[in-house]
Amino acid sequence: MVALNGVGAERDSTRCCNSTPSGFSISRLSALRIECIRISCLSQGRIQFAYKMAGKNSRVIVSIREMILHGELPPGERVREVELAAKLGVSRTPVRESLPILAQEGVLTQLDTRGFVVRAFTPQEIMDAIDVRGALEGLAARMLSEQGLSRRLIHSLHECLRDGDGIFAKGHLVLADEARYGDMNKQFHELIVQGSGSKVVAEALERNGRIPFAAAHAIAFDKIDLPRMYDHLLYSHRQHHAIVQALENGESSRVAALMVEHAHGAKVSINLSRVGLRSMGQNTETSALNR
Repeated sequence: MVALNGVGAERDSTRCCNSTPSGFSISRLSALRIECIRISCLSQGRIQFAYKMAGKNSRVIVSIREMILHGELPPGERVREVELAAKLGVSRTPVRESLPILAQEGVLTQLDTRGFVVRAFTPQEIMDAIDVRGALEGLAARMLSEQGLSRRLIHSLHECLRDGDGIFAKGHLVLADEARYGDMNKQFHELIVQGSGSKVVAEALERNGRIPFAAAHAIAFDKIDLPRMYDHLLYSHRQHHAIVQALENGESSRVAALMVEHAHGAKVSINLSRVGLRSMGQNTETSALNR
């Protein structure tokens, strides 16, 4: 998106600067040309700054997401920046910058009186949303395969594959890999959806992504068993390779099925399963009886 916005800005500035309205002097036109270029550069700078902020705070975003998933921040609780920053060992600034992003993901709700509270959700909602994502992304991949991939898109997908390969090359995971893998995975999935050219599918996925932990990048590590997470994520990344291969070969049915199966693996990455869901439901019922 940065490149597209940049290209658009360049085109706008060129269109503005090349036009010659009647009654304008050459000096006035030169001044306008300079102002057009300045505004274009400022716009691109803001876009790059926004992406830089998101990347810088990715570790904080992942940590808060995990705290919500594991119940350390229970539903309905107001998020207090000072206390949260102290728990995470960071300043208030990255926490403040991360909260609106988490609200867009659906894990937080923004209050009219400013501030955020943890949104209530059920494991069933998460699992259903992941299934919906798989179906929609499968449709996007099928459409992309049928229409063919540009060289630029193929190059970008292979960059994601190389980034993922670099994460697993050392043979184990470290905690910093969580945000790194999440960012790569997000880029990979967005490339496929955007490449399909379907505004309807993209908007449907955006709405579905507001359900907590449904988005492609919403990964929470099992810190107790990082070797198990390594095996799971390595398998998921091998699926990335298979998906790209199927796209390049024009295997539309195969790539659609791969995307559905790939999304199913997200349930493992956030430690959700049908068995776990039933167990959580039983625990909720037991808790209600005890009260």
